[in-house]
Amino acid sequence: MNEALDILERVFGYKEFRDNQQEIIQNILDNQNTFVIMPTGGGKSLCYQIPALLFEGVTIVVSPLIALMQDQVATLSELEIPAAYLSSHITFDESKELLQKVRNRAIKILYVTPEKLVSRWFIEFLKNSKVSLFAIDEAHCISHWGHDFRPEYQQLTIIADIFPHVPRIAMTATADSYTKVDILHYLKLKEAKHFKSPLLRDNFFYYAEEKHDGKKQLLAFLITHKNLSGIIYCNSRKKVDALYEFLLAQGYSARSYHAGLDIDTRNKNYLYFLQNDNTIMVATIAFGLGIDKPDVRFVYHFDMPKSIESFYQESGRAGRDGMGAYSVVSFGFKEIIETSRLILLAENNELKKKYELDKLKKIIKYCDTIECRRKTLLELMGEAAEICGKCDNCLKPANLYDATIDAQKILSTIYRVNQKFGIVHIIDILRRKSSLNVKIWEHHLLPTFGLLNNLNAKEIRRIIRNLYSRNLLDIDFIQGNLKLNDKSLKILRGLETLYLPEVRKSQIKHSLDVVWLRTELEERIYRRLINWRHQIAIRQKASQHAILSDRTIYQLVKEKPANLEFLKNIYGIGQVKLTRFGNDLLAIITADHAI
Repeated sequence: MNEALDILERVFGYKEFRDNQQEIIQNILDNQNTFVIMPTGGGKSLCYQIPALLFEGVTIVVSPLIALMQDQVATLSELEIPAAYLSSHITFDESKELLQKVRNRAIKILYVTPEKLVSRWFIEFLKNSKVSLFAIDEAHCISHWGHDFRPEYQQLTIIADIFPHVPRIAMTATADSYTKVDILHYLKLKEAKHFKSPLLRDNFFYYAEEKHDGKKQLLAFLITHKNLSGIIYCNSRKKVDALYEFLLAQGYSARSYHAGLDIDTRNKNYLYFLQNDNTIMVATIAFGLGIDKPDVRFVYHFDMPKSIESFYQESGRAGRDGMGAYSVVSFGFKEIIETSRLILLAENNELKKKYELDKLKKIIKYCDTIECRRKTLLELMGEAAEICGKCDNCLKPANLYDATIDAQKILSTIYRVNQKFGIVHIIDILRRKSSLNVKIWEHHLLPTFGLLNNLNAKEIRRIIRNLYSRNLLDIDFIQGNLKLNDKSLKILRGLETLYLPEVRKSQIKHSLDVVWLRTELEERIYRRLINWRHQIAIRQKASQHAILSDRTIYQLVKEKPANLEFLKNIYGIGQVKLTRFGNDLLAIITADHAI
């Protein structure tokens, strides 16, 4: 294990392993199969990269996206690690040369797509090569229950049959019980040793906002959190395009990404995002799977995610460098109804429908909670947690009011219309609105007619949403009807009291620790380092973090190393970067001394 620790420090520039990385690596070195659940940014890649450098042959890494493979290879190349990727993007001659290098053991890590790996010719090629390890990244893609299902992943079951003596490691950031069973089944890892790292991301600031004017709320966030790289997720391509144009018009550096764009445009935008600071990517969930950009400072869900697992995975694409990051959700009842209907219409399997709706219910509960957001998030994912003290609910606890009587009026109306009508109809009755439907059904004669005329439609809708998120009523999303359940009766009969939060009007203004206060000297050093990093990244055709992470720059600015001996103790500065960039960095840091 001393060799692994030496590589960690000498090659990657890290002084110690995190969580259970060391145990995972040792298990692989012992030639044992391994299953790893580790949060995004937890260091999954190191778990196979270090064994790859210690093994004699090649490590084959299965990755779902070509852009991700390109980025990983560029990052490893900056560390002088012989790595490559095999895809349709390279020419026949390049492929032929690459395969010869693999056969000659000149490549240590080879990235491939699942389709490429299971192709007959490639399997035959591997049979005649020295393969030391198979690493299956984003392993949740193998499962129908996973949030990024890729049917091609299920073909990977043949690896165990053809290469029974080559160890396999499957890695994912999240996997519920259903997904985990699928991963272990299809990859034949039932006897593998399991490792699960804590889900806690202590560097996150969690916020959720009820959507009133989505663009205006987003703009308020961006104005008070300037010059940060971030991802904004939308639930449709149309919204992505509209929001992208809106941000450009507001003067922001933005790019867009969704499956409707041609592959060249997507790759160009992806590369620009990786190589530039202060850039915002507006995207559908087609963007981001496995993205390795540590300096993303926020993930803003312009629309509510469809599950708690998707939310956790997508939010985790910020703050991978361990420094402060924001996770923001903008949510409303309209999205809940739309997403639920899509689930019910898209799924034929009744069990799968229930499963997907249960996952959606969890993210709704997260959005509506008045408790610590991080604690709620982790508990919804099956992990105990302490109060964080820095989410919106912890920093500014909501003012609560007694909504029991209002809830009773709503539930009573639902009962009196025999649970056969939807939200709009219920609101019309309660607000004394004699719509055509209300008149046809003579619901203007109900005793609850006009009982909530003191509230507007949005306020009543908000109470209904909270009743749903607290399991105090049900919704038939196909018919759109509101229905009572056994818990509804407790409110109706006055056996329970319902307290709801008042609407927050203040915007998110908490400052991240990464936006640190710098002296005049530190500001000059910081600007020189940022400019130098950008130029090197463009020259090397690599992402900026592959050159220096934000965390490394932070430490360089604060500690101002004056010699190479001091410089090698900086986070992320291994022997390769010390040799390649050491003198340049010292010159940048000490430039003011020559003035």
